[in-house]
This record gives sequence, C-alpha cells and structure tokens, in this order.
Amino acid sequence: MSTQSLLTNLREGADMGWRSQASLTMRLGAPAVLAQLSSFAMQFIDASMVGHLGALPSAAVGLMGSSTWLLTGLLTVAAMGFSVQVAHLIGGGRHSEARPLFRQSISAVLLFSVIVALFGASISGHLPVWLGGGDEIAHDSSVYFLVYSLFLPALQMHVLAGCMLRCGGDMKTPSLVSVVMCLMDVILNFFLIFPGRELSISPGVDLYIPGAGLGVLGAALGTGVAELLSGAFLLWYAARRSDMLSLKGIGGRLIPDAAVLRKALRISLPMGGEKIMFCSAYIMLTAIVAPLGVDAIAANALAVTAESLCYMPGFGIGEAATTLVGQAIGAGRRDVARRLAWMNVGLGVTAMTISGAAMYLFAPFIMSLMTNVDSIASLGVMCLRMEAFAEPMYAASIVAYGVFVGAGKTLVPSLMNLGSIWIVRIPLAAWLATQMGLRGVWLAMVLELCFRGVVFLWRLARTSF
Repeated sequence: MSTQSLLTNLREGADMGWRSQASLTMRLGAPAVLAQLSSFAMQFIDASMVGHLGALPSAAVGLMGSSTWLLTGLLTVAAMGFSVQVAHLIGGGRHSEARPLFRQSISAVLLFSVIVALFGASISGHLPVWLGGGDEIAHDSSVYFLVYSLFLPALQMHVLAGCMLRCGGDMKTPSLVSVVMCLMDVILNFFLIFPGRELSISPGVDLYIPGAGLGVLGAALGTGVAELLSGAFLLWYAARRSDMLSLKGIGGRLIPDAAVLRKALRISLPMGGEKIMFCSAYIMLTAIVAPLGVDAIAANALAVTAESLCYMPGFGIGEAATTLVGQAIGAGRRDVARRLAWMNVGLGVTAMTISGAAMYLFAPFIMSLMTNVDSIASLGVMCLRMEAFAEPMYAASIVAYGVFVGAGKTLVPSLMNLGSIWIVRIPLAAWLATQMGLRGVWLAMVLELCFRGVVFLWRLARTSF
C-alpha cells in the first residue's frame, strides 16, 4: 500500500493495525532523515572546507554558529505556525481551506524573514566583539554573518515550502531538493573558497582548477546561492505541482485572516521565545568557550557540527512525528496519535543510539576530515566521544518535542527546553569550564541532555491528546 493510501486511511478513520502504523512511520521518517542528513552534509562540508584553511578561518565561522542557528530557528518557527494548521486541515479532509492558508503564509513569513535579515545585517559588524572573538577572527566572522543574513529570505521560502509539503504528507520532494542543495553547495564552495590551483593528474600533466579564493566569504556565498536556487524551486513545486497545496486558481487575500494569524502566533510564539532563549544559551556557551583560546573555539565549533550527524536522524523522525500526530489529531483519531507518538520516540532513540555508537568509534576519522590541525582534532575527538553517551536521551527529547508540535501543544515543552538548558547546562558549563576547560563544557552538555530526555518522556507519558 502506498504512503498516500496509508495517510488516507488515517484521515478517513479506517482501521490501522500496528503494521500499518509502523509502515507509515518508516515511510515518512526515512525521507525526513535523508533531508536532515543532507542539511548536516552542508554544515559538515562548509566546516571541513574552511577548516582546511587553518585554525583562524575555522574559528571565525565557528564563532557565528550559535547566532546563525538562532536566525534559522526563527524562520523555522514562523513556518511551523502555519504548516501545523495545514496538517490539521488536511488530516480533517479540509483541503479547500488548506490551500488559501498556504497562500497567506507566503506573504506573512516572507515579510518576517526580511525583518530578520535586516536585523542580522545591522548587527553583523558588532556581533563577533560581543561574543568575545579576538581581532584576528572578528572581520571574517562579521563578513560571514552579514552574507548569511542577506540570504535569509531565500532560506525562509525553502523552509516554508518544505514544512508545508511534509505536513501534507510529501516527505520525498523536500528531501530530494535538500540533497540537490547540498550538492550545489559542495560545487559552489569548491570554486569560491579556494584559490586557483594546479592538480597533477599524471606525471608531467597538470590540470588547472580555477577558484575565487574568497575563503570564509566564499563559504557564505556558496551556501546562500544554493539556498536561493533550492528555495525558489521548492516554493514553485509546492504552489504549482503539489496535489494537496497547489495554488492554481486559488485567489483571495494575501494577508492572513485574523483567526489564522492568531492561531499561528499561538503555535509560534512559545516556540519562537524558546528558540531565542535556547539559541541565546548557545551564544552564552560560545562566550564561555571563547576565553579558552582559538583552538578551543575551533574544536568546539567543528565538534558541534560533526555531532549533528548523530542527531539529524532524531530531527528527521521528529518531523515525521509532527506530520503524523498532526494529521491524526485533525482526523479526530487521538488514540492513534498516542500510539504513533510512542512509536516515533522509540524509533528515534534506536536510531540515535546506533549513530552515537558510530560517532564514538569513528570520531578520529571524522575530525581528520574537518581539520588538519592536530591540536584542534584531538580536542574535537574528546568532545565527540563524551557526547556519544547522551544521544539516546537527546533523541527522546527531540522526537517528543516534534510530537507536541504536531499536537499544537508547544508552550510547556518550550519551557521545559528552556529550563533545562538555562538552569542546568549554562551554570554547570560556566563552572566546569574554569575547572576542566573545554572538557567541562561538554560534560555539562552531556548531563543536561540526559536530564532533558527524562523530563520529556515524563511529560509525554502524562499528556492526553
């Protein structure tokens, strides 16, 4: 039975046994994981290419990591405020209402992304200094963040179209587009980051490889252009080719209805407040790491990027959980929503336990791909092997959060995330950094992620859908 047939059974109240639910979970989860892995690949490639330029360029990009996550997170939150509503409408068979809502969401989130882009550009010159970066990396950090900010509207369209397609049950298209975006990023970075060079292909035969030699600026431009092209295509596909979302012949207003906007804000504001506070915590952690030196800054940034290889499956399964739970609730099948919730949590924990074990084993190889500076690589290996032990409980929190988003219950889980990182991780990291250096910062992270997973499992067990 096809994925769409299974989703139709879910929406129409047909009997769905354990096998059907498991099949639907796997079919939606696998493309979502692929999309997340391609996102990881882009981060990994950027970090790896810049890392081979030396410690300073790597530290310059790494210093901006938590700030770029903050702005990206805000764009995702804005899109989710509308896409969760679309999931509920499609789950309830109200397709005629889903399409106008999608149309209205485009103008709303585009305006929001322009505001965020202007804000990012306006602070780009000061942000490296605020984060404690030294003069030797401040200029490159500022340039990277400026270019990144200017491409945010393109990224917003990619995020919105992808969220809408996934909430409509189409996981495959945004996943494939993400893979293509990753390939474009590799090609563009290859020519933009490095200068022109000779490549020996046989004795006495050299091939000249052109290159712009833009370094950190080239990494930002390569990623931005890839986001622009993929975002334009994905938005066109959702608006013209999607069976669930096509805007052909759909007229009406571009500005969201008051009721739609209120519901979007009710979903998004807790998540947005959480993202701001959550990423602010990561910015605080960056400031805690910065005094430990250039090697520590670079190793921390590269290890965070490499570690995302482990939790990308969790985020992919969490996205699938959002779609499944959202459509089940929209169809009035709350018992099925609960079973799907726990099934996805179990799948996420299993996947990230396996990926955590792989990260522990291959940490030296992973870091060797990202930097040729031995002191940075050894610090990175230490961080990755510590973090591997937290992956199962981190998975529980990630997927359970996706379940709560699909159910439209975002306030309490957002507060749980905030309380965990601000009350547990930040104070512990600040203290342990003075005692153990970078090792102490990552030990605080491991302890906090385990605590967070326990809290989310407890909350999920007590939640009624």
